[in-house]
Amino acid sequence: MKRTGIIASLLVGIGLLVGCQSKTQKTDAQSEEKPNVVIIYMDDLGYGDMGAYGATELKTPNFDKLAEGGVRFTDGHATSATCTPSRYGLLTGVYPWRNDQAKILPGTAPLIIDTAQVTIPKIFKEKGYHTGIVGKWHLGLGTGVVDWNEHVKPGPNEVGFDDAYIMAATQDRVPTVYIDNGYVDGLDKNDPIEIDYQNNFEGQPTGKENPELCTYQMWHHGHNNTIINGIPRIGYMKGGEAARWTDVDMADHFLAKAQAYVKAHKNQPFFLVYTMQQPHVPRTPHPRFEGTSGMGPRGDVIVEADWCLGEFVKTLEEEGVLENTLIIFSSDNGPVLNDGYYDDAVEKLGDHKPAGALRGGKYSLFQAGTRVPFITYWKGKIQPKVSDALVCQVDILASLAELVGSDAQTMDSEPLLDVMMGNSDEGRQSLILEATSRTAMRSGNWALIPPYKGAKINTQVNIELGNEMEWQLYDLSSDISQQKNVADENPEILEELIAEFERIRGKEYSNVQNLELK
Repeated sequence: MKRTGIIASLLVGIGLLVGCQSKTQKTDAQSEEKPNVVIIYMDDLGYGDMGAYGATELKTPNFDKLAEGGVRFTDGHATSATCTPSRYGLLTGVYPWRNDQAKILPGTAPLIIDTAQVTIPKIFKEKGYHTGIVGKWHLGLGTGVVDWNEHVKPGPNEVGFDDAYIMAATQDRVPTVYIDNGYVDGLDKNDPIEIDYQNNFEGQPTGKENPELCTYQMWHHGHNNTIINGIPRIGYMKGGEAARWTDVDMADHFLAKAQAYVKAHKNQPFFLVYTMQQPHVPRTPHPRFEGTSGMGPRGDVIVEADWCLGEFVKTLEEEGVLENTLIIFSSDNGPVLNDGYYDDAVEKLGDHKPAGALRGGKYSLFQAGTRVPFITYWKGKIQPKVSDALVCQVDILASLAELVGSDAQTMDSEPLLDVMMGNSDEGRQSLILEATSRTAMRSGNWALIPPYKGAKINTQVNIELGNEMEWQLYDLSSDISQQKNVADENPEILEELIAEFERIRGKEYSNVQNLELK
């Protein structure tokens, strides 16, 4: 801590700055010489999937160490109950429902972030930081027609990242290759890649027609196209044999890239987004983690991810930058068990509850869709605490802008640096949440879900979606599991919240309460 920070702390201690503690502590955080920032982003990790959030059957010592040494938020949210929208909200500070392209994308989708848009990495670049991303992207690449054998752009580099080592979409979608700053890593130009999401290539086996070739995992629903490494995928792919990833090595591969980034840039301020693929499907733990959880591949890859986090934090410490690095840890949406493959996620679950006490999961408007682990950690700067403040990943942009002294703003991101540093418990007052193009709202301890037509349960994944033909209102202070709809008992509150929802969400939703109820 600099001299000014010490003096300010002493003044607070003797009462000369009574009432100004929050402002002083924020200044201390900002006074550190260009702190590094790392966002560690999980994929489908549920609220109850780590020990610090109540898991007893699943051991996550490194996740828990981070939570116990920082601020563990009990009411932290992704913007969406699915991946692409959440990643959009995180990087841009804009609600994903404002962008009709922010939905689960195929591997061939164009980039959905406007290259002129404010993003977190752009903010850091403007302040002299080196910026990098390692891991899952899934925000689109190119402008609609991609030649995977040439430079693929625009992509992460064009929205603010100096270095980008990514997979284009998800582990279960083609192309199954790594992309290094716009170029397919390890590509043999004599074996060009061809990708199509509508039509198969002549002579290429598929999971649907050749189930005998699904030697690693069998598809359950939706994942029955091109088979790679014994795993059927979404979409069709031909060529690029030398560049194809090995699924069981993916966690190690991305970890090594993240560690290498830290080592390469430890002598300059850096901003890194490290996006793990675990526990998204297909769940392919390295052999040394197989069977370690007792819950099948889903549990094993969570154990694997926990180890990866521990190794990454160890690298920060060994390279001498841990005490000058703010780490933000969260997940892109809530949990799902069977999400397309037969992998024993349901059969071997035991007493483990991936969503904890929350209702719903991935794809759902109930709390388990977006309420996820959310942790901020800064050794020596953030004092351990548990915070019940309502926070959202969309607020990370404004909060980090405040940290580095940037005036960058977006319409939806709220500056909550004091909250994320553990100096305040005054979080958001309201929050719009999204799930597969449907939206709901949190306001204080109230959870409001508008009427929606459609199935109540996604039977493929066995998750309640939140669809009812009436307004739903839940008091989370006494009913965190959302078991009792109290809309009829609180007509005035319901009316106020509907008005607030319409004000934020827009008049295009003003007729939602007028859906014909049958």
